[in-house]
This record gives sequence, structure tokens and C-alpha cells, in this order.
Amino acid sequence: MKVSRALFAVVALPITIGAQQAPSNPVTTVMKQRTMTFQQRLAQAFDSIPERLFGYKPTPAQLTIGYIAQHLADDNYFYCNQFGAMKGATQDAATPDTVKAKWPKDKLVAQMKASFKFCEDALAQLDDAKLGDQITQTAANGQTRTVTRAGPVVGHIIDMADHYSQLANYMRLNNILPPTALPRPPAGN
Repeated sequence: MKVSRALFAVVALPITIGAQQAPSNPVTTVMKQRTMTFQQRLAQAFDSIPERLFGYKPTPAQLTIGYIAQHLADDNYFYCNQFGAMKGATQDAATPDTVKAKWPKDKLVAQMKASFKFCEDALAQLDDAKLGDQITQTAANGQTRTVTRAGPVVGHIIDMADHYSQLANYMRLNNILPPTALPRPPAGN
């Protein structure tokens, strides 16, 4: 009988400790981590690109670097406004995107980073239970549809990944290493 109790204690203790260390909202925790990672990478990328290249695009059909920066800010407000009650708005919403894309680098990057901060605050409203909520999504053309709240959260992460990839390619075409290609600091630093 004593062996059974000892064996039970050896098996149960790690399970109990592991259960206590699990995050209370594992899905939203991962989504927040991915969002913060892409925000950091995008900010580093835009900070490292010289202003003279903000009008660069590899082909006439593609977006300029400046356009990507202003587009990211707009997309961030679109997606993150759907995370909960907190709402934000892009600056100069009445100004056409093609005009905003030609603003100075400092202004474009500052607005993009402000939209990142808004998204970070909007993400704080989320927990796993809210991801299944049905919400009304309004597209740029005014059409609405009902979606699950998890959709815009995942869409936001995918959008940032897509634009980071796009920007990383533009950087490589201009002999600039994107943040994910830079040497990693040694472990422990």
C-alpha cells in the first residue's frame, strides 16, 4: 500500500505542477505572442530602410515601401477594432492611400507604430472565451457580414506575416538584410 501511495505522489506531483503553470488562455496567449513578434519585425524592418527607398517597388504593379507602411497602419485598425469594445481610427482617413504613401518616412513609421500600440491594447481585451463570439465585420465597401471573432485575430497575424515577407523581399533586392536574416545574439545575452 505504501508503494502505491508513493507511486501516486511521484506521478501526480508533476501533473499538478504542470497544470498550475499552464496559461489560463493558451490560444490568445499564442496569438498575442505572434502579433508582438511580427510587430517587432516590421518595426525593425521599416526603421532600417532608408527614406530614399520608401518610393521603391520592384515592378510597376507592386506597392511601394511607403504604401506598405500606410497600408499596415490601416489594416491594423481594421482588424484590431474587431477584437473588443476598444476602437481606434487611422489618422487622415479621408486622405487617399496613394497620397499617404508619399508622406515622409518618419510620419509613416510613427503612424504604423501607433497602430501597433493600439493593436497591443486591443489584444489585451481578448481571452479564449471571446474568440468564439459572433461579431459584425464591415468591409471598406460598407458591406457587412457575421464572423467569429477569431477570424480577424488570425487574419491580422496572417496580414502582418504577408507584409513582412513582402518587405523582406524588397529589402533583399536592395541589399539590406531583413531582421529575421540578421545574426542572432549569442545565447544568454
